[in-house]
Amino acid sequence: MRATVLRSSRVGLFLAYAILSAGTIAALLPQLWMVACSFKPGSEIFSPPRSVVEARRRDPNAHPGLIRVTADLLTPREPTTSNYRRLFTEVPFGQFFVNSLFVATGSTLLTLFFCTLGGYAFAKYQFPGKGPLFAILLGSMMIPFQVLLVPLFALIGALNWFDTYAAIMVPFSASAFGVFLLRQYTLTVPDQLLDAARIDGCTEFGIYWNVVLPVVRPAVGALAIFTFMNDWNNYLWPLIVLRSNETYTLPLGLAGLVGVYSQEYGMLMAGSLLSTLPIILLFLWMQREFVSGITLGAVKE
Repeated sequence: MRATVLRSSRVGLFLAYAILSAGTIAALLPQLWMVACSFKPGSEIFSPPRSVVEARRRDPNAHPGLIRVTADLLTPREPTTSNYRRLFTEVPFGQFFVNSLFVATGSTLLTLFFCTLGGYAFAKYQFPGKGPLFAILLGSMMIPFQVLLVPLFALIGALNWFDTYAAIMVPFSASAFGVFLLRQYTLTVPDQLLDAARIDGCTEFGIYWNVVLPVVRPAVGALAIFTFMNDWNNYLWPLIVLRSNETYTLPLGLAGLVGVYSQEYGMLMAGSLLSTLPIILLFLWMQREFVSGITLGAVKE
């Protein structure tokens, strides 16, 4: 009986690892193809794989194995760095990169500040209308962003914020999801800890800054990654409010490489690869807070 249980558990473990490995490979293949294409000349990116061409020469109906075709797609025939050189000489990629870094960092800092304040207030303070306000906050998460485009566009026009970064950062600096996440995590902070700080003479803002923030750091790290990724990859709203190349962010700048009369897919792949580096570095830096915030952030009152 025990041997049967052990055998079945090993089979289940093997199947789980096999499924996870297959999913990992399927997720990595597009990324590896992007890396390979960034080192390929433009004429090679959409040309048939070398193994297919050689097999068709011998037999028009022949088709090589999937593994061989995949290996050919992921291996440049004549590796070149011209796509990266042209990306920095023919396109203001550095300016796009700096613009995106400024917008994503500024938006993340604003979001963290206002969401931690809102989450702390909803979790630890009692005030009239707290329940209805929190319900409205949660209800706003169900409104699609496309519904808000027209009123937001009119508001930005009334403030004369077109072609400014304030139009991108300010309207989304207090997200409902962020307030909800921080509120749920702040509920785990003991009230006795806050009372002890008040007895010691700490101000309310001092309690928030010196007591609450260090405790909710995992949730802050998770929200920071979510917010930075969203603002770094944001395309639709910057496309609407930004008007000049000097203010364009990376998504807008990279989209301009593929037009009606010119398609620079090699440069696009090189730029896309470089644009993923800040996200990867941020996740590696804050992965512990990210995992802890996701697993412990949702608790019941």
